[in-house]
Amino acid sequence: MTTEDQLMDWTKPSSDTEQDKQERTERMVQEAIADHQAFDGCDISVYAKGSYPNNTNVRTESDVDIAVQCSEVFYYDLLDPSIPKPGPPYTGIWTPEYLRAETEEALSAKFGSQIDTNGNVAIKVSSSSARVDADVVPCFDLRDYFLSGGYREGTRIFRKSGSSVDNYPTQHLEKGRSKNADTSHYYKKTVRILKRTANAMEDEGFHRATASFLVESLVYNCPKSLFFPSTWVETVRGIIYHIWENTQGDTEPTKNERWMEANDVKYLFASKQSWTRKDARDFADAAFGYLELSE
Repeated sequence: MTTEDQLMDWTKPSSDTEQDKQERTERMVQEAIADHQAFDGCDISVYAKGSYPNNTNVRTESDVDIAVQCSEVFYYDLLDPSIPKPGPPYTGIWTPEYLRAETEEALSAKFGSQIDTNGNVAIKVSSSSARVDADVVPCFDLRDYFLSGGYREGTRIFRKSGSSVDNYPTQHLEKGRSKNADTSHYYKKTVRILKRTANAMEDEGFHRATASFLVESLVYNCPKSLFFPSTWVETVRGIIYHIWENTQGDTEPTKNERWMEANDVKYLFASKQSWTRKDARDFADAAFGYLELSE
């Protein structure tokens, strides 16, 4: 049976050495973009997103997701058909293809043969003794316009295949911090435990791979009251059971009861997601057995 000491150890974030390498990787990608002449005068920002800035990354030598965000043009969604379109179409040079091509060239100049451009979304930068692996993602500003006025900011990523996906890294960061504060900092510790559980199950062939962001989002949807038992064994048992119990069936509940991504913007089990409710309950069932949490 899983011990309290083991779970306590699994609550820890990356080591100082790993943190240093992650920060160095982000800094080197920023330098690559800043040094690339095609980006001179371009409104562009380079920043880490995902589990690294949210302090929920757990794998030794874990990679860093880095956005290269172009603000020369924005894409938009109208959340009501009666909302007028925000201005004429963009006709400048910063197309998805051009942004990706220049990002690849900038990274190639900095890292040489240590980049892999074959992916459909990310440009991969291989690790070295001084840095970790990086997934560099070119993206654009996104605005979701509301009927009441104003808009919500996000990013739009274009795959090489032509389709796109929308991310909300700012909301992910803000909501994670808020949930962590509301749970006396137990939320992110619990996320790390379950991410390490997912990694261990995959490494040992106990269960198939489970997406890191899915694990984080499943924990995000658990109520505050589940994070305060007296032991980590009790906390993890309650969290896993809640996930399993509340992902039964394949039909989404009513709108107000649907689970959300950890950014609290997108539905976790929407039709375009790469995971399902069954994936969530299968993970919970496997984790319960792997950790031997039966009372």
